[in-house]
Amino acid sequence: MVCSSVCNVSRLRLLLVLLLAPGVAACGSEAGAGRGEGLRVVATTAQAADFARAVGGERVTVTGLLAPNADPHDFEVRPDDVRALADAQLVVRSGGELDEWLGEAIESSGTDAEAVTLADHVELVEDDPHWWQDPRNAIRAVDGLRRALAAEDPAGAAGYERAAAAYTERLRRLDGAVESCIAKVPAVDRTLVTTHDALGYYARRYGIRVVGAVIPSRSTVAQPSAGETARLVETIEREGVAAIFAESSVKPDVEAAIARESGARIGRALWADTLGPEDSDGATYIDSIASNTAALVDGFSGGEVECRPAA
Repeated sequence: MVCSSVCNVSRLRLLLVLLLAPGVAACGSEAGAGRGEGLRVVATTAQAADFARAVGGERVTVTGLLAPNADPHDFEVRPDDVRALADAQLVVRSGGELDEWLGEAIESSGTDAEAVTLADHVELVEDDPHWWQDPRNAIRAVDGLRRALAAEDPAGAAGYERAAAAYTERLRRLDGAVESCIAKVPAVDRTLVTTHDALGYYARRYGIRVVGAVIPSRSTVAQPSAGETARLVETIEREGVAAIFAESSVKPDVEAAIARESGARIGRALWADTLGPEDSDGATYIDSIASNTAALVDGFSGGEVECRPAA
């Protein structure tokens, strides 16, 4: 990822945040100590926060920096985020370019909290940061998180182990259920076009062929050129793609235009980089994978097959 004027802008934004939050850097991890609110955990992405809540249970208080349905690629650090980091006892980051903005924020907050990078515990492919789209990687990340929580709170180690084991079993059931659902669609019909290249891990795990993306990048910050869009339309027509899948966190104007031009339809929105609010079908990590699977099966089959995994 090229870092030029964009990085300078990000640093300027962070500087402004710190000016708006005087005294934060001096707080350190002692701020808020003794509140009896459990181990204070700050997580970057919605998925990381969900994992922390699942494993930590009542012994942790989790602050997620990203709001539901927020795109992590264009996230801007706010004063409350800096204060949360200063007060944290453990920081959980997803890893890769999705939350690379966190490093400078941690340094500037003055926190001495330990940080665990979940991507360090999973099997990465070509530096693709969307590792959680394969539930087997979620299992690996949960184990790394369990160990980090136990290191910060040894008295809770047994509880973290029990919670991680129970959650891991749910993730294994989810993985098997997704595989069964996708298998209901003939392999030749499993051709995927999404907003950006975010479902590579899911596609590899479940035998789906990715033939293109509206934004030919692993970041939604990029923009497609007219030539790239024209070539994508040609690919969709040539491959007989039934549906184009937009993402929940973006406005699908370009996807709709490509669908009209190519004759494909717009599938149900996917949870790609984020999770949804509490009342949505993507409120948790497990919900998001189940919802995506149901949407993909419906789109691949032209509405002829219905299957939503249960876990």
